[in-house]
Amino acid sequence: MRGTIEVSIVLPCLNEAETIAICIRKARQSLDEMKISGEIVIGDNGSTDGSQGIAESLGARVIHVPNPGYGNALLGAFHASKGKFLIMGDADDSYSLDKLEDFILKLRSGADLVMGNRFAGNIEPTILRKNFRDVLDLVRGH
Repeated sequence: MRGTIEVSIVLPCLNEAETIAICIRKARQSLDEMKISGEIVIGDNGSTDGSQGIAESLGARVIHVPNPGYGNALLGAFHASKGKFLIMGDADDSYSLDKLEDFILKLRSGADLVMGNRFAGNIEPTILRKNFRDVLDLVRGH
């Protein structure tokens, strides 16, 4: 049951010591600017570079996820989150975690799902083709 925390920002992590502090600071900035009750939850998949300590020192809650894989790290953090809304990003600073206002406003207005585009509105044709092939292979059972 979700409590008084409105937004949980979830970041999967595996050895992201070089960038995790940047991501947590950006996420915290978004929450503070909007005066939102929020938390930052890190789903850690066994980092060996000190990522967990960095995250904890910046006030993030670290969930140790024993099952390997990106999806498992996300799921572990999602399940541990206490927010009414969940926002996911990556701990490699590839998402604009300091620009979450539009997402939160859409969620508050009743949207079930809000998606961003970290490619700033552009999808390279090779990326699209590869992803489409992956989806086709999944559907075909390959």
